[in-house]
Amino acid sequence: INAEYGEGNFPLNSVRNQKYNPFTFIFVVLFEQFRFFANLYFLIIALTQYIPALQVGYLFAYVSPLVIVLSITIGKEAWDDFQRARRDKQANSEQFDRLTKHGLEKIPSSEIKVGDIIVIKTNQRVPADMIVLRTTEKSGASFIRTDQLDGETDWKLRRAVGITQKLSNDDDLFKLNASIYAEQPKKDIYQFVGVITQFDRDNREFTEPLNLDNTLWANTVVASGTVTALTLYTGAETRSVLNTNVPKTKVGILDLELNELCKVSAGLLVLLSFLLTAFKGFTGYWWIYFFRYVLLLSAIIPVSMRVNLDLAKALYSILIMRDPEISGAVVRSSNIPEELGRIQYLLTDKTGTLTQNEMIFKKLHLGVDYFSSENLNDVKNHLENYQTSHSKQIFIKQKLRKTISVSVHDAIQALALCHNVTPVEEIIDNQRIITYQAASPDEIALVKFTESIGHILVERTLNSITLRNIKNQLEYYEILEIFPFTSESKRMGIIIKDQSDQIIFFEKGADVVMKDI
Repeated sequence: INAEYGEGNFPLNSVRNQKYNPFTFIFVVLFEQFRFFANLYFLIIALTQYIPALQVGYLFAYVSPLVIVLSITIGKEAWDDFQRARRDKQANSEQFDRLTKHGLEKIPSSEIKVGDIIVIKTNQRVPADMIVLRTTEKSGASFIRTDQLDGETDWKLRRAVGITQKLSNDDDLFKLNASIYAEQPKKDIYQFVGVITQFDRDNREFTEPLNLDNTLWANTVVASGTVTALTLYTGAETRSVLNTNVPKTKVGILDLELNELCKVSAGLLVLLSFLLTAFKGFTGYWWIYFFRYVLLLSAIIPVSMRVNLDLAKALYSILIMRDPEISGAVVRSSNIPEELGRIQYLLTDKTGTLTQNEMIFKKLHLGVDYFSSENLNDVKNHLENYQTSHSKQIFIKQKLRKTISVSVHDAIQALALCHNVTPVEEIIDNQRIITYQAASPDEIALVKFTESIGHILVERTLNSITLRNIKNQLEYYEILEIFPFTSESKRMGIIIKDQSDQIIFFEKGADVVMKDI
C-alpha cells in the first residue's frame, strides 16, 4: 500500500473527450459532411463549372454557397471540440490532496497514479477508481452519488476496509505492511473482486476480502464525510472510460429528413432535365445539353436551406445555455438542439424519477388492525403498553397468542432495524443536527416514521445498531448478517441479536415477493 508512486506500467489519469485532433480535424469533418447527399450534390455542381463545356454561369455563384455551408459546419465542429477540450482541461487540472509521509500535498487529477493515497472531501469528484481505506465516520461508512455513472440518483453506501479503518489516523497507513490484489480492469460497474493482505512483524498474514462496497468508481461524488482512498485503476482502465463509446458525429432527424427530400428533389431534377433534352432531340452532343439543363435547374435544391439550418442550430444552442429557467444547461453538441422539440413522451423506469423520491406515511396495516396518520397516538400507546408490560417470560408466552401491542412493536422494530440507514451528526447554523443518510430515500422515510412515534435510530456501526425506545431507554442490537436489497430478490433482510441473546430475522420487500412468504 505504501509503495513508491508510479510503479508498473499504468495509463495516465487524464480525461479526453475530444472527437478530433489538429491533424485529422479537416479531413474527418469533410468526410462526415460529404456523407450527406445535399453537400455531395453541391460539390458535384461546383466541380462541373471547371469544365468549359458545362459552364453556365460564374464560378463564384456555384462555389461560394458550398464554401459558406462547409465553413459554418467546420466552425461549429471546431467550437464544440474546443469546448470539450476546455472541460477536459478543467477536469484534468482539478486539485486533489495526496497523502504522503510528509503530509498532504496538492496535485492535479492528471498526475494521480496507481498506488497514490488520495483524500476526497464531501461533494468532491472521485478522480479514479479507488479502494476506500478510511472514512471520517467511526463505522467506516460513506455515501456516494453515482448519477454521472449509472444514472441512479439514490446514494450508494460504501464501507472502508476493516484493516485500515481501525487505524488511529491516516499517517499510520505508511506504517502498515499490506498489499492489495485486484482483478483485471473490466466494464462491469456492479461487481468487484479483490483481497487485502496484511503482514505483521512475525510475517503472519491476515486477509480481508474486497467487494463492490469497498470501491469508489471514477466520476462518482462523495456525498458524506471525508474519504481516504487508494488509487486502483487510472485513465483508460477506469470503469467510466471502459463504458464510454468512441464519440461519433450526431445527426438529427431533421437533417435526415432534409437529406431524403434532397434526394427526391434531385430525382425530379434529373427527370425534368431528361424531358427537356428529349424535346430538343437526342442528336449531336445531347448529353452536354442534358448536364447544362441539370445545372440551370440546380436551384431546385436551395443551398440557403443548409445555411439557414446550421445558423438556426447555432442560435438555438446559445439560447438554451442562456435560458434563465434552465440555468446551468450545457449544450455539448450543437448539431441536434432541435431534437428537444420532438419529445412527445417521457418514459421512466420507476415512479421515483417523477415524485422526487419523497415518501409520506399513510397507513400501517397489521392483519386485521391498521393505523393511519390520523391515529398515530394509538401506535404510541401500544408501544408504551408493550414496554411497560414486556418481560422475557411474558414475551415467550405471547408468542402463541400475539396481542395488538406485540404486533405493533414487532412491526415498528422491523422498520427501525431492517435498513441500511446511518445517522450522521451535522452542524448547521452552529447547531448540531442528526440527519439520516442511506442509499434509498425510501428507507430514510421509514426510519423518520419510526422516529416520529418514539423509536429513534441513535447509532449504527458495521456490527451494531443502537435505538432509543419510547421510554427513552437505549436498546443495543448486534448485526449478525445483512442480506442487501437487489433488483432480482426485491427484498432485504437482517439478522440481529438483542440484549437478551435472542436472534431475530427481519425481512422487508415488495408485496409481490413478500405475500408468498
